[in-house]
Parts: sequence; C-alpha cells; structure tokens
Amino acid sequence: MMASRELTPVRSGIWPWLAVALVILVVDQITKTAILGAYKLGDATYITSFFNIVRAHNTGAAFSFLADAAGWQRWLFTGIGVAAAVFIVWMLKSHPGQKLFCFAMASILGGAIGNVIDRMMHGYVVDFFDFHLGGRHFPAFNVADSAITLGAICLVLDEIRRMRRRT
Repeated sequence: MMASRELTPVRSGIWPWLAVALVILVVDQITKTAILGAYKLGDATYITSFFNIVRAHNTGAAFSFLADAAGWQRWLFTGIGVAAAVFIVWMLKSHPGQKLFCFAMASILGGAIGNVIDRMMHGYVVDFFDFHLGGRHFPAFNVADSAITLGAICLVLDEIRRMRRRT
C-alpha cells in the first residue's frame, strides 16, 4: 500500500523577490549613470508639453525634505535606507508566499538601495523625471523613487485585499 503524501502549497523562496529588487536597482543605476554622463546639473530636454528630462540633485529625502540641511541628512537617510533594506529582507523571508506583498517589498528594496548608492557615491540622489503643468513642476524623481511609490501602492492594495478576505 502506498503511503499518502500530504499536499502542501509550494512556497516561493526569497530569491525571485531579490531578483526583482536587483532588476530595479540595475535599471535605476543605468538610467542615473546615463543622466550623469549626458547632462550637466540643471540641463533639461523638452519631451512633451508636460514632461522633461532634467538633471537634478536631491540632498534631501522625498520632495527635497531637508535638502537645505548642513549635510548630516546624507548620513541619516543613508542609515534609514540601510535599515529599511535589512528589515525588508527579513519581511521577504517571513512572508515568501505572499506575492503582492513580496512584490511591493522587492520594489521598495530595489529603490531604497538605488538611492542609498547615490547618497554614498555622490552625496545626493540623481533625479531626472520632470513633470509639469501650467508652469508648476512636480519635484523631479527617478526610477528608484518610482519603484518605492509603486511598492507603497501595492502594500496598500495588499492590505485592502487582506481586510476584504477577513470580512
């Protein structure tokens, strides 16, 4: 008589999510290197009536928060980025089968590391996407910032899904 085997769901490991983070990191660094090589600080290329490619340096956090500080913010934001990366890797190990959650975490991880690399190498984050309308500009941002934002949106969606399943 054959022994029956208990069917258990296959849980994906951490490696696919780290690969997602790595792809984001590589694309982020390639685009920033291209901007640094092709543009001087403040240069811009008109693309559409609402979008330019620019070279901007952000010594602060999101939306240039603390950009005018005396330089200590570089190390603060680098430390926060490193701590976030360690926490995210731990979260990925703890929840490897939750696909949307892990995608969100991997997106944030790739973006956070991309911006930490900039802070360590340059003392600022290289931004280049410039959206504007009616003479008003949204703060310039980059691929890493986009990945972090996408990750945050996915975290909200994941929590909404989780809450709906409970009710």
